[in-house]
Amino acid sequence: MSDLRFKAVEEAMARKAVHIDIPSHRPETYYGSLVFNRQKMFEYLPKHTYDALVKAIDMKEPLPRDLADSVAAGMKRWAIDNGARHYTHWFHPLTDGTAEKHDAFIEHDGKGGVVEEFNGKLLVQQEPDASSFPNGGIRNTFEARGYSAWDISSPAFIVDQTLCIPTIFISYTGESLDYKTPLLRALNAVDRAGTKVAQLFDPAVKHVCTYLGWEQEYFLVDEALFAARPDLVLTGRTLMGHESAKNQQLEDHYFGSIPKRVEAFMLDLEIEAHRLGIPAKTRHNEVAPNQFELAPIFEEANLANDHNLLLMSLMTEVGRRHNFRVLFHEKPFAGINGSGKHNNWSLGTDTGTLLFAPGKTPAENLQFVTFVANTMAAVHRHNGLLKASIASATNAHRLGANEAPPAIISVFAGRQLSDLFTRIIDGDESLNFAGKEGVKIGVHQIPEIMVDNTDRNRTSPFAFTGNRFEFRAVGSSANCASALIALNAAVADQLEAFHDKVQKRISDGEDLNHAILSEVREILIESQNIHFDGNGYSDEWKAEAARRGLDCETSVPKIFDAYLRPESIEMFSRTGVFSSVELEARNEVKWEMYTKKVQIESRVLGDLALNHVLPVATRYQSILVDNLVKLRTLFPGKQGEKISAGDLDSIEKMAGHMTIIRDEVDKMIQARKEANQIKSEREKAIAYHDNVVPCMEAIRDHIDTLELMVDNEMWPLPKYRELLFIR
Repeated sequence: MSDLRFKAVEEAMARKAVHIDIPSHRPETYYGSLVFNRQKMFEYLPKHTYDALVKAIDMKEPLPRDLADSVAAGMKRWAIDNGARHYTHWFHPLTDGTAEKHDAFIEHDGKGGVVEEFNGKLLVQQEPDASSFPNGGIRNTFEARGYSAWDISSPAFIVDQTLCIPTIFISYTGESLDYKTPLLRALNAVDRAGTKVAQLFDPAVKHVCTYLGWEQEYFLVDEALFAARPDLVLTGRTLMGHESAKNQQLEDHYFGSIPKRVEAFMLDLEIEAHRLGIPAKTRHNEVAPNQFELAPIFEEANLANDHNLLLMSLMTEVGRRHNFRVLFHEKPFAGINGSGKHNNWSLGTDTGTLLFAPGKTPAENLQFVTFVANTMAAVHRHNGLLKASIASATNAHRLGANEAPPAIISVFAGRQLSDLFTRIIDGDESLNFAGKEGVKIGVHQIPEIMVDNTDRNRTSPFAFTGNRFEFRAVGSSANCASALIALNAAVADQLEAFHDKVQKRISDGEDLNHAILSEVREILIESQNIHFDGNGYSDEWKAEAARRGLDCETSVPKIFDAYLRPESIEMFSRTGVFSSVELEARNEVKWEMYTKKVQIESRVLGDLALNHVLPVATRYQSILVDNLVKLRTLFPGKQGEKISAGDLDSIEKMAGHMTIIRDEVDKMIQARKEANQIKSEREKAIAYHDNVVPCMEAIRDHIDTLELMVDNEMWPLPKYRELLFIR
């Protein structure tokens, strides 16, 4: 293995930047060239079909069945003109990845040959095998039927020679088996509720849209070095590895000059992304060595989420072309920053108003305060659920590590908003009302709201950043939909309740503006405990959060319980996002996935410890023993003892570490066997968290110590200094 390590290092060191064929035209000429967007629809569809399809998309209505054949014919013609040979329904099963089954455009022609066909039925719906996807008990393993159905709001696209049709994925009995279905439900719920509230200020509003701008962080590792690390290959993270003497202490990587190999990869990726209509805009070095970030322009949330998942697949493919492996794991390396996927989330109306942006009039600013306050109330009421929405076996390594948001959900509002909220709560006398003229508030109040210039709080998991909220706790490998479903459903439910209470006040004779501000004051008072602008990493905050009644659970399997609390089930039911059956099934999947990921990691670690590390340590120990014997033979008595004392000390210390490693591996295997006998997925996951993970941590600690003791030329696995600094 040591030979493999040094061969990998040599190969990685010899890499040069891959040549990129840069298009001769500017991005705007090829942007979206592989997407069946409205421009392509207009070109390839009959006018009446185009008009009907666009109307269905804009009005969020199903595509009329009688038009499906016409749409399919035009889409097929466009796809074939662009080199497509197959088509697939592209969907998001409960795996945090995507799935596809490719079918060729061929049917029998009745003459012994084939003809290329693609009709409306094939476009709108398919029947992929549902038995092998996680379903939480909704489907029996012997029942294979599941359905994928076209999501017309997300345009089809071509990858390689395959037409990809974004779809939902549901069971034979109608329950969702994916992320997209409940995401669309949650987006529709916040549309309905948000529109009602927005119409209190502007009756012309017809829709409220959710926008998302994600920030994809990732690590790059040379392919040869990656292949020499079985833990990276099988788990996506290093299960052992002592810190490099230099890591990110000098903060010289962040926003630094991009290495040439990486820059070539980024350029290639950007060109491919633009062809697929992904608005990749920003690229830069992140804080940790060999860590980077890509961020797009804001988009409608459903499309933005599709683009993120597509980009992750694209990054993997393009990375291989450049002899890189892309690591999306939240914490692939211990001791340095992990990777997140900050979700910049906002709401806007079809009239062009950003609901989280301050306005120029008292009425506009009252609307702004209304939506911000309701969001804070939703986050407060469901803070445990929002934490559960971003919790995973992988993200657990990152959260709370003093380089990422803490595992306690709180809201950062900034100095200006915080002061305003305090004045509203205190019933500031400058708040005067004057019928239909709107809210007359002193110049130091709402009319003076500007874009917040407060310094950003990097320790906040849910921060207001001027015209949006930044959900910073989302993990880099996650499907954004998980967080968006919980957030949008919670906000929709809160807005519905707010609207109903305002209407009741009005029916009781209150003025509209007075009713709105009175309810805003009430929800600000109720949700004060979620508001925290201080250091989220501090022990003092952890104690204070507990006193405030916030969810402070750190065990991932127990965090998932938030989905099945009565208030969560009722909220999801009211908004139409999840049924109780779907929630129970999804939690079964979450617990099962947690168990399997920890199980795989522990098996890999046990193999590496027993079959890679200990044999090498034993060989090096034998060398030390041999040297000790020779020294004492050559120098008998006290002189020999003095000269060989260092070797003896190393031998004894290594023996101690090796003994503990063997004992902990045995203990870990036994803990795994006992956990595997547990029938309840929840209890099994808890057993893995409580009994298996501590063994893994202990094993790693002692292996990392051995790494510093064993001869460098004998150590079998690429070290952190090689993985992180060879680029």
